[in-house]
Amino acid sequence: MAEVTVDVRDGLGWVTIDNPPVNALGRAVRQGLWDAVATLRDADVRAVVLTGAGRAFVAGADIRELGQTPVEPYLPDVLAAIADAPVPWIAAINGLALGGGLEVAMACHARIAAPSAKLGLPEVNIGIIPGSGGTVRLPRLVSMATAIKLVTSGKPIGAQEALESGLVDRLGEGDLLAEATAMAKDLAASGRPEPALARDLVAGDPIDWDAQAAQLRKRSRGAVAPLEALASLKCAARDPVEVALAGERERFLWLAASEEAAALRHVFFAERGAGQALKQAEAVPADLSRVGVIGGGTMGAGIATALLLAGSYVCLIERDDAAAQTAKTRVADTIAASVKRGAIAATKGESALARLGTDTEYAALRDCPLVIEAVFEDMGVKREVFTKLDAVMPAEAILATNTSYLDVNLLAETTKDPSRILGLHFFSPAHVMKLLEVVRGEATGARALATGGALAKLLRKIPVVAGVCDGFIGNRIMAAYRRDCEFMLEEGALPHQIDAAMQGFGFAMGIYAVQDMSGLDIAWAQRRARAPHRAPEERYAHIADRLCEAGRLGRKTGKGWYDYASGEAEVAPEVTGIIEEESAKAGRTRKVFTEQEIITRILATMQREGQAVLREGIAESADDIDVVMITGYGFPRHKGGPMYMARCAD
Repeated sequence: MAEVTVDVRDGLGWVTIDNPPVNALGRAVRQGLWDAVATLRDADVRAVVLTGAGRAFVAGADIRELGQTPVEPYLPDVLAAIADAPVPWIAAINGLALGGGLEVAMACHARIAAPSAKLGLPEVNIGIIPGSGGTVRLPRLVSMATAIKLVTSGKPIGAQEALESGLVDRLGEGDLLAEATAMAKDLAASGRPEPALARDLVAGDPIDWDAQAAQLRKRSRGAVAPLEALASLKCAARDPVEVALAGERERFLWLAASEEAAALRHVFFAERGAGQALKQAEAVPADLSRVGVIGGGTMGAGIATALLLAGSYVCLIERDDAAAQTAKTRVADTIAASVKRGAIAATKGESALARLGTDTEYAALRDCPLVIEAVFEDMGVKREVFTKLDAVMPAEAILATNTSYLDVNLLAETTKDPSRILGLHFFSPAHVMKLLEVVRGEATGARALATGGALAKLLRKIPVVAGVCDGFIGNRIMAAYRRDCEFMLEEGALPHQIDAAMQGFGFAMGIYAVQDMSGLDIAWAQRRARAPHRAPEERYAHIADRLCEAGRLGRKTGKGWYDYASGEAEVAPEVTGIIEEESAKAGRTRKVFTEQEIITRILATMQREGQAVLREGIAESADDIDVVMITGYGFPRHKGGPMYMARCAD
């Protein structure tokens, strides 16, 4: 039950927010804070320390309340009451201070944070902006450049960066509450600091607002909230405080009721609800402190990197010593790149690499409770690997295949106990991408599923359970709309027109630019493998095959759907010629497609295939399909996913 406790001792007031799990600012908490201000205003205290119970200060608003009619007490009023208190309020930030939680901290007169604290304003990630003075208080504590970065990106910062920027006043190196007590006594003696709204803007370099808006517009790909956040900060820099506060609140209320915010709330809850079968698996997962990985190519090295950075020891198997050394170098380079871009500390990278071992014999894997196979996407090769594993691994070991298309049930046939087999479809780069399709075979047991769930938790990935079919959830849907895009090429569209329509909708890249980046040869091999089983009456476009036969395999060959002689993607006359030839062979009369017609058809194909995936029980829910398409395939997050859009259109 949500609770805000008030205690008075030694001349100080203590206010603790206790609303598990993250002290969200629901109505009960807001009322508790409102009452605490009133109680302590009448008490004989010299200062007040405000903190959160557990491991969070306040991790934001209660998202379930967003989009509903606001209920008193409103957070802006609560924060104004804290700021107007006659004695200093000190925020002791013991963990997460996000969104409304950081707005609470900024309303206090001073802030002290634990070194492990994270602070941020992530509202744009759910389609809104700070609505209780966040965009007005923030640039009075940090530079406007820092404020823009925090508010428009939604990314939190650590306590040390918060100290250096001015967002917090001190770090509590020892007992946070003891140090907050000392800080409160100091401020009680020296006098209450001015609240943020009474301060001037922090001095900094002039902001080119038009340039900032142009960059943000390109980066947000159609999402409105980041641009509204920037506009609110611009008002904070230009207008009187009262006007800026009113403008921020108006934007917040408008955005909270918008379709974009509703879509992003859907995604928020869908991601947290994904992988139900994993949560319900009544079994103890395998120990993940030591994991085996077979294959040190791009995917295997990425999987190994993810495990190493999560703290596991990894035994990586390759076919010979030279390949093993190459794989180790690939992992080391990947970790070094993460250090260089600031994603991890150098010391973490060094300790991670120290946990990597390589070998050429499967027997070296015997003490690994989980082994993940990541060799070439070929059924014969993978079946050989599993046959060898079954011969040497202990009976209790879990064996997983990293496959994006292949039949997990056929792989399980190679083992004496198919209940220990599951698929783990990682997305490239495996140490970065958040999605993990956990493929449940016909015989996959509860312990294997529980291990898949534990692995996703360890790697901080979003797991979605998929049944066995060609391509599982994501690749099956992508194959369906990719196939229909080629039909549109036959009917009159060109690759750059389809890519432009997808980018205009909000995809970072169109499907043909993506194919060129990843290479056309793997999909070509898969099409050739399926050709003998293709029904004669099934419609099939030969355009992509023609490109591959001509050596146009993508960026790696300097030409694919586009030409890359200049280094940039350019419309390829040769491709246009092939498309027109295939149109004529198929007897198609070419027509002009509008961008809206293209994206409407792509969405319809996604939704139709998604419904088939649901009917066949391949996905557990429509929400899971949305999660897969957003986190794994670039579907614009602020649209909510193809299945969500279909539901909203009904």
